[in-house]
Amino acid sequence: MALDGFSDQTLSRRAMQAELLDAETELRLAFAWRDERDEKALHRLVTAYMRLAISMAAKFRRYGAPMNDLIQEASLGLMKAADKFDPDRGVRFSTYAVWWIKASIQDYVMRNWSMVRTGSTSSQKSLFFNMRRVQARLEREALARGENLDRHQMRQLIATEVGVPLHDVEMMEGRLAGSDFSLNATQSSDDEGREWIETLEDEGAQQSAQVEADKDIDTLRDWLVTALNGLNERERFIVRERKLRDEPRTLESLGNELGLSKERVRQLEAAAFGKMRKALEAQSKEVHEFFV
Repeated sequence: MALDGFSDQTLSRRAMQAELLDAETELRLAFAWRDERDEKALHRLVTAYMRLAISMAAKFRRYGAPMNDLIQEASLGLMKAADKFDPDRGVRFSTYAVWWIKASIQDYVMRNWSMVRTGSTSSQKSLFFNMRRVQARLEREALARGENLDRHQMRQLIATEVGVPLHDVEMMEGRLAGSDFSLNATQSSDDEGREWIETLEDEGAQQSAQVEADKDIDTLRDWLVTALNGLNERERFIVRERKLRDEPRTLESLGNELGLSKERVRQLEAAAFGKMRKALEAQSKEVHEFFV
């Protein structure tokens, strides 16, 4: 049911004008949709209960979402309920639909509350929609007893009341208290004030460290080239094919190409590495551990 182009008032007015279904008619429409996939029956069933969807959507306006969007999500939940409703269970459709409508609206609100996902588990979802209400009630009860609860005590009471871990309460309290800000916003009203993004620490390597690393890599590359040049042509070929290719070749394939046994290729490879190790140690003892 597309709702684009309709105002809140128009949607509410149309919903209020829809027919009221008695139990027998509702059951007949539900069977027609389930058994015969009668789209007219589905449309009539959904339209009759749009007033329920709009009424539930209105309860979530305090979360800042546009009412038209809330109604859209409520209608989606209503249609899911109609599609999954089993009339053989002997319950009214409105009783069954309430859960689907509420779940659809709550998922939408949580998706759009912040660019940072607010919660994903059932306990976090329960906290999101109940924390402030529970906190207000606990504060009223403490005031009636003449008690003054600090923030830690209040968090513990909320965690016990809702049945969630204390760290979930602490996390949700921070999420609900804050809002999203652009990192490109300035820190002051001054036009020349620096942006918040400029205060973030650069997690990349510092320039001096990068220069030193590049120099070390160049030096090591020169040492390796010198060590390779100290090998004969066959040894260089084996080292190149075994260690410098993206997909190293096997001893057997090299043996077939060179006319040698696999064991002989392994011996030549070991001898070549021994020569390179000596050449590298002669240039720097520090590189020995790296090469080994």
